[in-house]
Amino acid sequence: MTAIIIEDENIASRRLASLIEELAPEIEIAGQITSVESGKHWFDNNPLPDLIFLDIQLNDGYGFDILDTLADHPPVIFTTAYNEYAIRGFKYNGLDYLLKPIDKKDLKNALTKYRKNLPNDSTAIENEKFERIKNLFSKEFKKRFMVKVGNQFNTFSVDDIAYFKSDEGLIFLHTHKDQHYPIEYSIDQLEDILDPVQFFRINRKFMVSVKAVIEIHSYFNSRLLLKLRPSDDDNVIVSRERTSNFKKWLDL
Repeated sequence: MTAIIIEDENIASRRLASLIEELAPEIEIAGQITSVESGKHWFDNNPLPDLIFLDIQLNDGYGFDILDTLADHPPVIFTTAYNEYAIRGFKYNGLDYLLKPIDKKDLKNALTKYRKNLPNDSTAIENEKFERIKNLFSKEFKKRFMVKVGNQFNTFSVDDIAYFKSDEGLIFLHTHKDQHYPIEYSIDQLEDILDPVQFFRINRKFMVSVKAVIEIHSYFNSRLLLKLRPSDDDNVIVSRERTSNFKKWLDL
C-alpha cells in the first residue's frame, strides 16, 4: 500500500512519516509534499496512492484545493492544527481528522479504521460511508442572516439569497431582489455553514445558490462562465479546479 503526506512543516512531516513506519510498516510513503502547487503537480504525474495524509492549511492555500482538482481520490486522513474544518473534511471522503500535534494513539486508531475499510471488506466501507453521510445531513445548516439596513436590522432567509460575493475585502449577501448587504463572514466560513445542496463555492470570490444560475457557457482553460440572476458586473467564472464538482452539484 502507498500513501503520500501533504504537510508544509518539514519537522511535522518527518515525524508523521516516522510514526506511520512504526505503526504501519506495510504502507510505503510515496511522496512528501509541501504545497498546493507541488501537490497538483505530483498528482498530474503519479498514480493515485491508497491513502492521503493531508494538512488543511498550507503556505499557498488549502489542502482542499488539491482534492478539488481530482475527479476521484483515495481516503484522506486530515492532519491539522484547526478543528473548524472537520465537517468540510468529511465531504472529501475524510477517514479521520487528527489535530496537531499528532497523538500516536489517535494515528493508530485512524490506521486501524483505514485497514477495516480496505476493499476486501465491502460491508465496512458501506457502513463508514453511511455514517459520514448521516453525520453530514444531521448537521444544522444556517437558515437566516441578520444584516444592518440603515439604522435597523433585517433578517434574510437563505431562500432569499442568490449568491455571496467577496468585494474589496468585504463579503456581500446578494438577494434575488437585487439587494446587497455586507456580512461578517468569510467565504470559507460560509462554505461550512451553508447547505451544500443549495450553495456551491465556484471560486475564491463567489458562493452561489442553485436558483441563481440561469445560464452556463464553456470558457477557456476548461472553465465555465455563468450568468446569474440578478446579474453581476464581473465575469462569474467557475474555476478549473471546481468545474467537475460544480457539474456534479447541478446534477444532484
